[in-house]
Amino acid sequence: MKTGRLALLLILGIFVLTALNLSLGSVSIPLKWVFAALTGNEDTPVVYANILMKSRLPQTITAALAGAGLSIAGLLMQTLFRNPLAGPSVLGISSGASLGVAAVVLLAGAGGLMGMSIYYASIIAAFVGAFVVLLLISYFSARLHDNAMLLIIGLMLGYITSSLVGVLNFYATSENVHSYTLWGLGSFSGVGWSQMPLFSGLIVVGLMISLGMPKWLNMLLLGDRYASNLGLRVPRARLAVIIVAGVLTAAVTAFCGPIAFLGIAVPQVSRFLVGRNEHTVLLPITLLTGMFIALLCNLIARLPGLEGALPINAVTSFMGAPIVIWVILDKRRQRITI
Repeated sequence: MKTGRLALLLILGIFVLTALNLSLGSVSIPLKWVFAALTGNEDTPVVYANILMKSRLPQTITAALAGAGLSIAGLLMQTLFRNPLAGPSVLGISSGASLGVAAVVLLAGAGGLMGMSIYYASIIAAFVGAFVVLLLISYFSARLHDNAMLLIIGLMLGYITSSLVGVLNFYATSENVHSYTLWGLGSFSGVGWSQMPLFSGLIVVGLMISLGMPKWLNMLLLGDRYASNLGLRVPRARLAVIIVAGVLTAAVTAFCGPIAFLGIAVPQVSRFLVGRNEHTVLLPITLLTGMFIALLCNLIARLPGLEGALPINAVTSFMGAPIVIWVILDKRRQRITI
């Protein structure tokens, strides 16, 4: 399929899913009232307007941005490590965010931290935890010239943070453990209009920078030696890729929780649709595919007839895990064929 036609189909699909996300849910809203509310029509029923403007619209925007951010972060990591199963969490950045949230939720509890509400304290703690790990990864990236060693260090940092979360869980109250567990299930509904500028700003800036990296990524895909021979400063490019992917991962994890499988599965779907590893094409298609799949998952989680929303990770895992299995089997088949 030609790239332009594929991009157009994805954009149309995003518009359709956006309309469905705004219209469907525990309370179904006719599309005419959705359009009326979005255009500021004063005849829109107050109940519909409140549901749309205070809940569904920010949730839909959050889902689209989070899907794009995690998908691009996953593509960057898979290209950097030349591993189709690498994802946004491979360097332990999302684990660092989880540790920050655990420190607030499990220790401070509902009382928050230093006078802040538990919500804002969790967001700040998630950013702090993620960026501490990101700084450590950046430091090791400057010292090491082996992506495999950097990957192992990232995995070890993830194990360390997970063990610390386990210790905090052991000493926390059952109520605080329950709150942390709910956060770990992921949700696109936690970003309101007051938090939207920071969340959307971080994601949009990260996406814009990544869209300017196709030449670097194409070189990195050839291997460090070839990339260096082509004139690329590999350490600087690798650090830039890690920072951009880290910021995208940290922003989504801080505001939405650890969203599973989108960052691993979506780049694989995009490669299948595009048919090649040319990042000039692959980056925008991955961005659009991430938005499409995240909106689809958000819609499924809020299917009409459900009194509450399903955990978003339950939906993303159900859709993403088969794709990962397919990738593993496909790679095995290729090796046997060769």
